[in-house]
Amino acid sequence: MPKKYGVKEKDQVVNHILNLVLTGKLRSGDRVDRNEIALGLGVSRVPIQEALVQLEHDGVVSTRYHRGAFVERFDEASVLEHHELDGMLNGIASARAASNPTPRILGQLDALMRSMRTAKDSRTFSELTAEYRRTVNDEYAGPRLHATIRASQDLIPQAFWMSYQNNRDDVLPYYEDETAAIQRRDPEAARAACVGRAYLMAQTMLAELFRRRVFSAPDDVRQVVSGPLPVLAGSESVRGQPSMAL
Repeated sequence: MPKKYGVKEKDQVVNHILNLVLTGKLRSGDRVDRNEIALGLGVSRVPIQEALVQLEHDGVVSTRYHRGAFVERFDEASVLEHHELDGMLNGIASARAASNPTPRILGQLDALMRSMRTAKDSRTFSELTAEYRRTVNDEYAGPRLHATIRASQDLIPQAFWMSYQNNRDDVLPYYEDETAAIQRRDPEAARAACVGRAYLMAQTMLAELFRRRVFSAPDDVRQVVSGPLPVLAGSESVRGQPSMAL
């Protein structure tokens, strides 16, 4: 596999391992084959070890002395937990923004919302939502919260949302609610919007994991997913991105 220029080798390995997990090629308890990764990606053992250290810190793998690295439990509950944490952690920063919204931040969020409302495709909308989160977190999240948010996002692949055709229609209302809450200085409503958005994302991602048979769907999918998942468009086109598609 050719190297991706501009992407750190460690990050390339992290994304590769996560993609194996998210596509069911690596499952709970499976051993991570370092030699296979080194050969497939054309990297040395150093970035592989660095990637495994990060993934262990983030709860994706665990290492066993003299035995190697193994995939931690990966099931519906763990996907929901990752999203739940992401919503709660982003909600902390958003609540802080609502407690002390500066004119500069309000102006930046207002401009981003105008662009999000008129975004013509899922990729553009997804990039704008990422910029929205960076705007809030860079201003209101300290170093520790920033690091924890990054860890919570590992199993929320950006490329998946770039290819999900209903991304804008489904997610935009939560950003509308969050922005309105920040504008009226309502920390709890801002926090709730982040949690609600993350839960919707979890449902959508689980539906795709069921569809691809990474997980076995329950008899009643409505227990996990509130409605049918629209057909994904262009998912193959984002496979080469640094973030991995499902």
